[in-house]
Amino acid sequence: MFFLEALTKYREKNHKLPNTIVIYRDGVGDGHISYVHKVEVDVVKKTCKEFYGDEKFGLAFIIVKKRISARFFLNTEKKREHYQNPPPGTVVDSSITDPTMYDFYLVSQHVTMGTVTPTHYNVIVDTLNETATKPITPNIMQQLTYKLTHMYYNWTGTVRVPALCQLAHKLAFLAGQSLQSNPNPGLEDLLYFL
Repeated sequence: MFFLEALTKYREKNHKLPNTIVIYRDGVGDGHISYVHKVEVDVVKKTCKEFYGDEKFGLAFIIVKKRISARFFLNTEKKREHYQNPPPGTVVDSSITDPTMYDFYLVSQHVTMGTVTPTHYNVIVDTLNETATKPITPNIMQQLTYKLTHMYYNWTGTVRVPALCQLAHKLAFLAGQSLQSNPNPGLEDLLYFL
């Protein structure tokens, strides 16, 4: 329902449909990935079929996982064991990732105390190259994801997940804790929940 409303609003504002759609889905554990792939992605595709018909469009569906145990360290001195947190923007997409999946780890934050926790991204659908004029490589997808961690308005630095996920968390918390009814429809285009 929300995806349908989003496409309707986009078409209303821009007088056309988007060429590409990138969806970041947070809050999915390893045991629910197949459910999301079979049910949620299918619903998104069916909704797009209603809007686009036979017209081609690019779609990427990315699962965002924060609750992971992996930690990465940077050895700054080759002879002695001197480890520190990797710098923000560090991407790990080989060696420890699943070779049967399109996934990567991203360190998006700089921490001064303790160990930085990366975020795991699992791209379960990627048809962006079907409509792109230039190839959308995994590197471009990783850069997009990292840049989106800079876009959260309430924080001057980066956040752990793309700003879209952080905004969704904020709205869900407000709706669950404070709102007793649906918000005024006039607020739909505003980030009133910040």
